[in-house]
Amino acid sequence: MSSAIRKRKRRSRGQLLFVIGGASSGKSAAALDLAGKSAKRAFVATGEPLDEEMAEKILRHRASRGGSWQTHEVPSDLVEWMKKHSLEYQSIVIDCLTLWLSNLLGRGLTDSRISELVSDLLEAIRATTARVVVVTNELGLGLVPMEASVRRFRDLAGQVNQQVAAEADAVYFVLSGLPARIK
Repeated sequence: MSSAIRKRKRRSRGQLLFVIGGASSGKSAAALDLAGKSAKRAFVATGEPLDEEMAEKILRHRASRGGSWQTHEVPSDLVEWMKKHSLEYQSIVIDCLTLWLSNLLGRGLTDSRISELVSDLLEAIRATTARVVVVTNELGLGLVPMEASVRRFRDLAGQVNQQVAAEADAVYFVLSGLPARIK
């Protein structure tokens, strides 16, 4: 296969950039930068304003993006949203995978079903031609949680992050607002 054909094939699938870091590390800002200044950009938010603090955080994030982003609130149906809408955009930021995971667990999905949904999401990302930047939290750098349910969530988040990182074209770790490419 010639290099020109390989390049065309590579361009015909979505580009996946994965941004990982701790809470309030600057992941979202890094993701917005990585998404670029494409004419048509979507910000897909998985957070739900379940309390006043989260509602305020959502408003702050929305204000920081400015008006050039089309915001879509998609707490659990990311795969369906990607299948229906991703071809409309040149850049898509999904923020964040960890909240999506929490939402899925809260809806009673099993770990194996979540793994299937992650595979489906990755397939949907590859089916678009957009640059897709996925944001997530790194939960494994702290102490081992005392509660079994919290350990389960941390372990599942780690597995999901590994699944996405393995498929990603590039992975960035953000620490104190500084993104470092690690893949």
